[in-house]
Amino acid sequence: MKTIWGEIDICDSHAHLLSRPFFRSLAGETEVEGLVARLGLEVPGEDATELAGRWVEELDRHGLKRSVMIASAPGDEDSAADAQRAYPHRLVGYFMLDPTAADAAERARRAVERLGLRGICLFPAMHKFSVQDERLRPICELAGERPGVVVFVHKGVLTVGVRKKLGLPSPFDMSYSNPMDLHRVAQEFPRVNFVLPHFGAGYFRETLMLGDLCPNVHVDTSSSNSWIRYVPGLSGLKEVFSRALQVFGPRRILFGSDSSFFPRGWNAEILQTQLPILEQLQLGRADAAAILGGNLERLVGVQTASGAA
Repeated sequence: MKTIWGEIDICDSHAHLLSRPFFRSLAGETEVEGLVARLGLEVPGEDATELAGRWVEELDRHGLKRSVMIASAPGDEDSAADAQRAYPHRLVGYFMLDPTAADAAERARRAVERLGLRGICLFPAMHKFSVQDERLRPICELAGERPGVVVFVHKGVLTVGVRKKLGLPSPFDMSYSNPMDLHRVAQEFPRVNFVLPHFGAGYFRETLMLGDLCPNVHVDTSSSNSWIRYVPGLSGLKEVFSRALQVFGPRRILFGSDSSFFPRGWNAEILQTQLPILEQLQLGRADAAAILGGNLERLVGVQTASGAA
């Protein structure tokens, strides 16, 4: 993509693969079509590779090199694997894991070792667990054994847009949402790269503290970051980027959009908002390229040269 720094590869570190199994997990098979149609959303078919193809078309249309695709329902690892397998040079598969499930460790190992997925996504408020729970130990050990596998941990305010649109309840527990809960875990597993989305989603001070203490913690820039309204004295997204750069530096910040559903497709507004901020902060080309794509590719172990993978 052409920028003020010249051509830079843009990679999205945060987008959701809302597969047929995802919608089925929300509404049940018999209700999927009716519920989603009322909202004007497109319901994908059973073949996740077709949905993956739609996303690759979106990447082409917007000039992106690649994107993470998060299978956004526990147990849907195969959808992310199918997408990544179909487009290995364009899509990076992550999967949501509920570590309170009896088969969580087994599912995680299969997803990483057999399916080749590169991101384990944890949602403590959704599944009501502490990141310090001993049930997460084998998950962190697995990630530590496998270079190129990251642990994505959603902290802060959690809303699921599709659930909200469908009028479904979201009985999440914010008491599990403080990023500082991850401090001991990140120290105990220094070989694991942890990624917190949305700059900590409202716990910005705590996210900065955690990032200052733990060099293996990263943040992504995804979503509208409307959580800013919760932080007194914070002037806006430019200040968020400035402070994050001071603490995390340009090698631990990953661009993300939080794109999810069709027909909207890839949410270009996020990049259109964030790119001018990076320009205003007068980053050098290498730092801008790292944030916009290079950091993701380094963390998940894919080649970073333009056009390669």
